[in-house]
Amino acid sequence: MTAERLPNILELTPLDATFREHPHQVLDKLRSRCPVYREEAAGTYFLTRYADVRATVSDLEMWRDPLRAEEAAVFQRRMLENSAPGETRAETTSILSLDDPDHARIRQPLARALYARVAKGRKNVERIVDVALDHLVDEPAFDLMARFCVPIPIDVIAVILGVDHERLSEFRDWSEGVIQGLNPFRTAAQTVHLERARPALTDYFTEMLERRRKQPQDDLFSDMTRLQAEGLPISDAELRINLSALLVGGNLTTTDLIGNAIRLLLKNPNELAKLRANPGIINAVVEEVLRYEPPVDITSRIASRDIEVSGCPIKAGQSILVSLRGANRDPEIFSEPHRFDVTRKHRPHLAFGGGAHICIGAPLARMEAQIAIMRLFDRFPDLLLCDPDEAPEWRTLPFFRGLQHLKVRAG
Repeated sequence: MTAERLPNILELTPLDATFREHPHQVLDKLRSRCPVYREEAAGTYFLTRYADVRATVSDLEMWRDPLRAEEAAVFQRRMLENSAPGETRAETTSILSLDDPDHARIRQPLARALYARVAKGRKNVERIVDVALDHLVDEPAFDLMARFCVPIPIDVIAVILGVDHERLSEFRDWSEGVIQGLNPFRTAAQTVHLERARPALTDYFTEMLERRRKQPQDDLFSDMTRLQAEGLPISDAELRINLSALLVGGNLTTTDLIGNAIRLLLKNPNELAKLRANPGIINAVVEEVLRYEPPVDITSRIASRDIEVSGCPIKAGQSILVSLRGANRDPEIFSEPHRFDVTRKHRPHLAFGGGAHICIGAPLARMEAQIAIMRLFDRFPDLLLCDPDEAPEWRTLPFFRGLQHLKVRAG
């Protein structure tokens, strides 16, 4: 970003090398120079100040569905799915992009069932983490992303849903493909992956719902089919698309959270020493990771009415992108925002968004990260980066922040 112009939308994604390697060089300048600005090519406003971002995501009157955006909101409307004849909007997109009343009708019972599973699922998460660690015993060096951070979240969400353990590798592949639906800049190859993965996942979930109706098990599939039988007004299509969204959301973003956390602790040995000296601060450690290096860069809203944000007029139907990453490093809220400090005085970060659309998987992500971090360093107390000076290799998926590799040695 030069002094003469503001960045375009591509320059605010990891597809841009500068943003990928040094996002806060861009976001800091933008926040101080023009915290609310109109990116005409994408047809959206972009917000970076904490106060503006928090107010926007917390506003319950804001819309989420891209279908409500004006025609000029090309970035938002790029996300629209093509509905088949006879299908409602709720059958073609998940709660991520739905508004009330459909959003509340689907999210509330799904969240209750999911949180009940999370509340009694700690032992399963601990078992899954321990199995992953067992596979690393006696290996002097390994890629922690591939061997630890990637398999744990997909295994955890698979157990909660009730999917077949032997098909986990397929689920990872399908998840990687389906999440390209959130990538407005996907390549032709990524579109092919998306188009192959989506029907495969749909077919399997259709099969699972039918199996659980006939033979209920102790899992989320069975919870939801039981609620349907009791009169819950959610169709099979709505269940499939939202359970698929849980699979994707519970997979890639939690993988990135765990990987980002371990890298930060290894790069900041004084902070790791604080955790070793007082394991009771693990919750605070995870919250600081979420603030400092969140796995998701942005979220969006659509103005449901004419509003002003920091004096800037925004009309009904116009698109708003908010930088969760930029808000979490706002110096007006966080002292020394670019310092990773696991004993930082708590101020609420915005890594999970907010309002009615706050991340439904947040409690599970927090629990997985806490358990994974503690058990990893218990098992490998002398864990080190293979090359502390090597620049991180970040993935290039737009609006997400995660590592391709994290090469470590046992010490």
